[in-house]
Amino acid sequence: MIQLDLFDDLEMEPVDGGQALPDRSLNGFYYERSSDKFASFALGSRHFEVSAKECEFPKEWQKRIKQERAI
Repeated sequence: MIQLDLFDDLEMEPVDGGQALPDRSLNGFYYERSSDKFASFALGSRHFEVSAKECEFPKEWQKRIKQERAI
């Protein structure tokens, strides 16, 4: 059996400081103040939303998200 190295000729350039640049797109759940909704984002795109009144997640989670991840 022959194993091919598909990345043999790939030239990799180091990133400044040896670390990847941070991705600034939204990921995860956020609380949107203007609409009073919890919204989930994946790679910066809105994926799911639920109003704060209809949200079935635990109250302590809702409170933490409102404090830490309000947009």
